[in-house]
Amino acid sequence: MAAPDMTALPGILESRPPDPGELLPLLTLIQGRWRFLPEEALAAVARRLKVPLARVYAVASFYKALSFTPKGERLVQVCCGTACHLKGSQAVAGALEKSLGVKLGGTRADGKVTLEPVNCVGACALAPVVMMDGTVYGKVTGAAAARIPV
Repeated sequence: MAAPDMTALPGILESRPPDPGELLPLLTLIQGRWRFLPEEALAAVARRLKVPLARVYAVASFYKALSFTPKGERLVQVCCGTACHLKGSQAVAGALEKSLGVKLGGTRADGKVTLEPVNCVGACALAPVVMMDGTVYGKVTGAAAARIPV
């Protein structure tokens, strides 16, 4: 994979005050721009905020929403919490793997779609649940999962 174009990084860094309390907001902005946290960006954040690089990595690795590997342009999440599991989320995940052409936990080779499991989305009454780019689809069946627009 080619290195990402980092020309936007200085603007992102300067959009927030150089305060250590800005670590998570900056990481979130970087994740939003590149769909992952490039190493070069993490080092630049550490320098900007004058915090150890280890602290940047500690925060970045703590939050599941942040990723060290590129995510797809579209993010499809299958809830694997207890209610969804009992209502058939495994079949939904299998149908999505087949229709999207990517294994659960992976990103399609063309970079268009990431399919990932999540522990719970807090919509147990709608189980099983799939989220696509933040849109919740409830009571999803395997057949319906294949028809979710991606």
